[in-house]
Amino acid sequence: MREDSNNNDEPPKRELYALLHISPQASDEEIRKAYRQWAQIYHPDKQSPQMKDVATENFQRICEAYEILSDANKRQIYDIYGMEGLTSGLELGPKLDRVEEIKQELERLRRQKQDSKVLTLLPSGVILANLSLPQFLNGDGIMRGMSMTSEVQSQLSKRSLIAVGGNLAVTGESGGAATTAVLRHQISSASTIEFMASAGLQSLIGVQTSRQLSANANATMGLSMSLRDGSINLTNAWTRQMSESTSGNIELSLGEDSSISVGWRKKEEKMSAAGVIKIGTSAVGASAHYTRHFSTKSHGRVAAKVGSRALEIEVGGGRKISKFSTVRMLYAIGIQGIFWRFEFHRGGQKLVIPILLSSHLNVATAAGAFIIPTSLYFVLKSCVFKPYYLKREKQKAMEIMDRTQAEVQQARALAEKAQRLLENVANRKRSQQVETGGLVIIEAKYGNQNFLKNRFQLEDQKDELAVQVIDVTLPLNFLVNDSGQLKLHEGVKKSGIMGFCDPCPGESKRLLVEYTYGGNRYEVEVDDYEELLIPQEAHRI
Repeated sequence: MREDSNNNDEPPKRELYALLHISPQASDEEIRKAYRQWAQIYHPDKQSPQMKDVATENFQRICEAYEILSDANKRQIYDIYGMEGLTSGLELGPKLDRVEEIKQELERLRRQKQDSKVLTLLPSGVILANLSLPQFLNGDGIMRGMSMTSEVQSQLSKRSLIAVGGNLAVTGESGGAATTAVLRHQISSASTIEFMASAGLQSLIGVQTSRQLSANANATMGLSMSLRDGSINLTNAWTRQMSESTSGNIELSLGEDSSISVGWRKKEEKMSAAGVIKIGTSAVGASAHYTRHFSTKSHGRVAAKVGSRALEIEVGGGRKISKFSTVRMLYAIGIQGIFWRFEFHRGGQKLVIPILLSSHLNVATAAGAFIIPTSLYFVLKSCVFKPYYLKREKQKAMEIMDRTQAEVQQARALAEKAQRLLENVANRKRSQQVETGGLVIIEAKYGNQNFLKNRFQLEDQKDELAVQVIDVTLPLNFLVNDSGQLKLHEGVKKSGIMGFCDPCPGESKRLLVEYTYGGNRYEVEVDDYEELLIPQEAHRI
């Protein structure tokens, strides 16, 4: 099975597989067989003079797909990076015989442009503002304390990076500051070394090295010395990838405050979770958190801490408000009191505002602190946020439609030409299936997900969204095999199928199919990359 890697949210399009109507796992023999079948259908010499130009254009597309997919190296690059990889200047040869090597080579070509910007700065930082409602009510001011942490990274060379940071903390009338510099060097593809120096609250120097032990394991060892009292601290950490989505780690620290900790982390598309148990000479504790993604924009979070110095439960959630910005609100209750915490994330910057509501664990205060913001959120979501985002999304969709209008018109024209080539064979197959009571596609629509899912409810937007849908009844009838079955392969973008096109670039798309089989009526709706296999009794209506 081939490996896939894609930096975008959307999976690889794999339209060449759709063009030949084969699976991404198809063998070389299956590719050759599919090519011969489609080349015979679209060969210009087999068409009428009126259709010869259309056939020539589509025949060239079939030949290009076969040229790429029949070459082992080109096919690997296409599977990983699509057409971008094939047009990026990636050099092919016998040395690039593994997926990992192809990935590394393409990443090297991508980094060539970045290497000219050696001194590009990558800033990150955190601002923490601690507020106290009881303190404010007593007339002592609302601010309990404040801290700021900032770091700037700069690439010195292909293998070396320097990071300079500092932090400032103020509590009441006292405060302190520190500055830190780290030089990181990539010794090899598997090893790195870091040199660190810090001055201020914690003046120390140190060195740390990391090593990739295997494909699933790596280790880190660090040594630091305090310039204040000369104490030495040694740390060792081991991390292992236990599965595709799960990793575990063990960390041992020997020094003034020795400890050992065992951690676990799991991250999937819809959820992430982590936990750690730490046993030290000065404290013992455990912590865990679970985050659930309800959609691409919103998530909920539950966390807990327990130990000799902490006992706290945290509940909350967040929402992505733009491509780079996220807001989050959390409710926490523990031995230190009842808190609200607001967070704003923007790129590498973070603003955190914890608000102490009460130092005492009062049932009424605890319940009110949880119910009030929760109720307020749902009211604002229904009356303000949701209408606003729907309006904004509609405006964005209209802007995309205006910008891609010429492109879509051209794609529709190409799809219509392809359907004209398929028309005679498709009608003949349909007639045969009608006679035998087999699979007959009554209607098939491909395009805007919102229109297809809510086509009976979006009356006010029906005309606007209808232009983002294309009729694909004819090409699906053409793809019905002699056994009265139709299969569209999983992981292949359907806009690449001959006779299809992308009627709404940038929008999520679905395919709706109504068909008859054995005198019964069926209906099914699938996502753009989802497998379609019909007929199935589960689709019967």
